[in-house]
Amino acid sequence: MNEILPIVIYVAIALAVLASLAALLVRSRRTPPGTYTTTRDTDDDGGLLTRGAGTDTLDRPSDLDTAPDVVVPDDLRDLEEAQTGVETIPVETPDPVQGRLARLRARLVKSNNALGKGLLALLSRDRIDEDVWDEIEETLLLADLGTEPTADLVDALRERVKVAGSRNPEEVREMLREELVRLVDPTMDRSLATDRHADRPAILMVVGVNGVGKTTTVGKLARVLVAEDKDVLLGAADTFRAAAAEQLATWGQRVGVPTVKSDVDGADPASVAFEAVKAGIEGEVDVVMIDTAGRLQNKVGLMDELGKVKRVIEKQGTVDEVLLVLDATTGQNGLNQAKVFSEVVNITGIVLTKLDGTAKGGIVVAIQRSLGVPVKLIGLGEGADDLAPFEAEEFVDALLN
Repeated sequence: MNEILPIVIYVAIALAVLASLAALLVRSRRTPPGTYTTTRDTDDDGGLLTRGAGTDTLDRPSDLDTAPDVVVPDDLRDLEEAQTGVETIPVETPDPVQGRLARLRARLVKSNNALGKGLLALLSRDRIDEDVWDEIEETLLLADLGTEPTADLVDALRERVKVAGSRNPEEVREMLREELVRLVDPTMDRSLATDRHADRPAILMVVGVNGVGKTTTVGKLARVLVAEDKDVLLGAADTFRAAAAEQLATWGQRVGVPTVKSDVDGADPASVAFEAVKAGIEGEVDVVMIDTAGRLQNKVGLMDELGKVKRVIEKQGTVDEVLLVLDATTGQNGLNQAKVFSEVVNITGIVLTKLDGTAKGGIVVAIQRSLGVPVKLIGLGEGADDLAPFEAEEFVDALLN
């Protein structure tokens, strides 16, 4: 008996040591909710804007069905270089908004704007008969202006040309410009709701089908907001597309903007959106932008999921802006997408990408007339700063030059 007792004691001690090591390993793998890897004081912003290294993995919201772990960046404010795997990404300084606008205008002027040139050529003829008006109508329809706006524009031009009785190219151009500006409607409010509320950030959702450049648009818009000296947080709720979260995080890292994402493929997007908004509130950021999955508009279940994301976000605060990203080259198909999305979430603005090359400017009028929603941003290229606010008169002038 005396010989067995020491063995039992040694075994008990060994088990106790192993248990202690296991507990330490568990704690090192996961940061409990409410605890942080860095010292916090009463003025600490939650670590979201102190750009450095480290992440916290948060518990899932108790009221969500299938909410996997969501990773929130910490200590990112003083970051000079961001890491993505072994790749080093230097933090960039985005171009000022006004500089981008001038460049985009020049690019639009050089694009395939057959709409304005074709109409000017037709309206400047010595004799404008019914055949010419038919050609004008066809030109407008081929430019994706839409049936109703086309009829509106043709009727207005008919009356003005008849009253003026002039074929002077400059006079005709001015009449056409005025009517196009009226259709594009400069009175629509194209401002973005990005001003921080007293107790929470402005919340933006970005929606659209796959392939329109939605995630890229979120990254480019983050650059626009950073150039306006706003603190931004991104939420990678596109959890169905492979590497979408990493793509968004890379865009954010280029301008020092943190990204909340899931560490599980195919995670519940509503959970990621919920945690992003929660982190933005705790971090006192100015704007939280949520990138959603590129849902096909004919997939009812997926569209329902988009509605769920919005409802879950609004448990913490009203969504201030829902931007629908559309590929301008898809024409009327893009208009059909817009109608379906508007039935699921309250679209507040349109972002038109790829408005250079083969895009037809009439889609701007068609979408606004159909939805009563303004085009707020346009993209005219693949560059990081090729996104700018839409301005009605500048757009029309570019078409006619």
